[in-house]
Amino acid sequence: MEQAGDADPAELAPGARLLLAFKEFLSSRKGLLLTAQAVLSFIIFICYIASTAASFLMVPLLTFLLALCFFFVNSLKLNEKSKGIYWVLADFLCGIIAAIIYFAISIAAVSKYTDTASKAAGVFGFIATIVYCVYVYFTFNGLVTLLKQGESSDAEPRKSEDDSDSDSDRSSEP
Repeated sequence: MEQAGDADPAELAPGARLLLAFKEFLSSRKGLLLTAQAVLSFIIFICYIASTAASFLMVPLLTFLLALCFFFVNSLKLNEKSKGIYWVLADFLCGIIAAIIYFAISIAAVSKYTDTASKAAGVFGFIATIVYCVYVYFTFNGLVTLLKQGESSDAEPRKSEDDSDSDSDRSSEP
């Protein structure tokens, strides 16, 4: 008997291929960090629902949805198929913004509100800030690697274009 993990992915049913893609991505560092972001954001969302600090409710809801979006995009490799969006840069910017906002609202939730749910949301917000900072660090390393690859592949054509421009400039001079 052949197990589902040993079979060729092209021979599997579409649903099984989807589950294998999720499982493969979930075992990666980026997948684990995105899962942690989604879980923490959902917990913080629930805490803010039960607290008096309900004005902070939108931040964990939006970060939860963004974490799920980036999880599906990366696990289904849609980021490799759609070249019009700089996914690594979008991921990096969303991570930075989320870390800063989580840090700010966590300070406000812990210091300003006295109910237990607000305090719990603040503590989980500090944990989410740390997770987002780690995620931003690894995403930044990937962004730098991507930019270095882009520079090395673009360096030679730019030289030849600059040479041709300088030659045409010289020929137009009297």
